[in-house]
Amino acid sequence: MSPVARLRGRKPDWLSDPKVWRTEILAGLVVGLALIPEAISFSIIAGVDPAIGLFASFTMAVVISIVGGRRAMISAATGAVALVIAPLNREHGFGYLVAAVILAGVFQVILGALGVAKLMRFIPRSVMVGFVNSLAILIFMAQVPEMRNVPWAVYPLIIGGLALMVFFPKITTVIPAPLVTIIILTVITVGAAIAVPTVGDKGALPSSLPVPGLPDVPFTLDTLTTIAPYAFAMALVGLMESLMTAKLVDDITDTHSNKTRESVGQGIANIVTGFFGGMGGCAMIGQTMINVKVSGARTRLSTFLAGAFLMVLCIVFGSVVSDIPMAALVAVMVMVSFATFDWHSIAPKTLKRMPAGEIAVMVITVACVVATHNLAIGVVVGSLTAMVIFAKRVAHLAEVTAVIDPDGTAVVYRVTGELFFASSNDLVGRFDYAGDPDKVIIDLSAAHVWDASSVAALDAIETKYAQRGKTVEITGLDDPSAHLHDKLSGELAAGH
Repeated sequence: MSPVARLRGRKPDWLSDPKVWRTEILAGLVVGLALIPEAISFSIIAGVDPAIGLFASFTMAVVISIVGGRRAMISAATGAVALVIAPLNREHGFGYLVAAVILAGVFQVILGALGVAKLMRFIPRSVMVGFVNSLAILIFMAQVPEMRNVPWAVYPLIIGGLALMVFFPKITTVIPAPLVTIIILTVITVGAAIAVPTVGDKGALPSSLPVPGLPDVPFTLDTLTTIAPYAFAMALVGLMESLMTAKLVDDITDTHSNKTRESVGQGIANIVTGFFGGMGGCAMIGQTMINVKVSGARTRLSTFLAGAFLMVLCIVFGSVVSDIPMAALVAVMVMVSFATFDWHSIAPKTLKRMPAGEIAVMVITVACVVATHNLAIGVVVGSLTAMVIFAKRVAHLAEVTAVIDPDGTAVVYRVTGELFFASSNDLVGRFDYAGDPDKVIIDLSAAHVWDASSVAALDAIETKYAQRGKTVEITGLDDPSAHLHDKLSGELAAGH
């Protein structure tokens, strides 16, 4: 059979394996249920009607399941995006918010095409661990308000829900434990008429599908300058959360995802969401963990069905969904929080072996995220901290040793290590300009010149020796270092 024929005959896993499609369908149902209160809560943060957040979750999930680069990842309305665009909605109105969502999508498509996903390689492991742990903490913290000032019956319901999710998988894994938990707790509260907060208390569910349309704003330069800063911020935050989540799912599933396609896909999903009057969004880490880690989903079908079930549940079964106790969803998210946290990273044995710098980066990442409730800020600050620690560590690896010829006519300085701005700044002070003989050889065969700062330092050394009538010969440069030195040497002094 030819490769083309094989490609045409290839079917998705969920079509060829009944066990897979059963897992994907049930996972999509669980995530669809879990999306409802989250989307309503994020709508409140953004200052819009609950239906706007639900519409965004529907369109984001459905579109990204087709155009995204990471299978089984869930994208929907998120708190990070809501926080970014809330001031715009408050100050200028809903039309400007929708226009910003569309423009943010355009920015994401452009950034994705330019290869912004390649920046992920610069995220250190310690930042990734901090990101995961802070995410788990945020998920748990988001449930705390649902456990304050509530009827006493909420607490045994949450405890019962947690017990179900721990012990039910020991009986069978055919049906996801979160779905069983939601159904059983709903039946108990409705059947026994237990008065506890429900999904319906969060806000009214939509009764019809969203309708496409243009944002109600004047199409002028003033509008563009108003929405552009918010749109760009939303694009960056959305991409960072989505790419970090994609990398996390890669690690969990031991599979590779197309980060560039995911970046462009996020943009397309936000553009579509904006035209349907949604508030925009990005990857949802909590719901993704429910889908991938708790429910075992691995294909695009679960992502598509999460969005589809969301709308079906709201429009067709709205009255039933409204009766789901928040305690059931809180129990699910608490379990997700526990499963997401990297407990190995804080084990005493691990902390004893881990370098202090790595621990500091992880702690700083967690602290920034928890303090700002913004995963993007934590990742940026953590990465910058890691770079500073790395630069400081590498700077000390540049060593200079001197050997004087027996006849005393020349001295050879052997430089080893990496020469860049942090290490080369101290290089000039390593030479004995007054005491050295007339001929100085600087051997760089065990070093590498990385930047203009290093070339400038070598020029300064030559100048100091020249002022005393002494000559300097630089030897041993590898090809990239020699090319950089030849290109910049003599061009970096003041006045050029």
